[in-house]
Amino acid sequence: MNIFTYLLLGFLVVCAVAVSLTKNLLVSISIFMSYSLVMSVIWIILESPDLAITEAAVGAGVTTLLFFVTLKKIHAIIRSEGKEGDHTDE
Repeated sequence: MNIFTYLLLGFLVVCAVAVSLTKNLLVSISIFMSYSLVMSVIWIILESPDLAITEAAVGAGVTTLLFFVTLKKIHAIIRSEGKEGDHTDE
């Protein structure tokens, strides 16, 4: 179990560094969500299920949803102009 815990802690450090170095906002939010999910697993390993549920619900759920809505409101998420099959080369 120790090796698994160390792997999770290493993944947390990688996520923290990656989220600060990423230029793409969508990728940054996805990394933040994975950080929160791994943190909730660590809370379970530390035998603190109340914190694990809170971290999963707030960190990975509500906060990520609010970030996606904010990106949509500021038009950082852009829809493609046409459907995938509609591309024609001229």
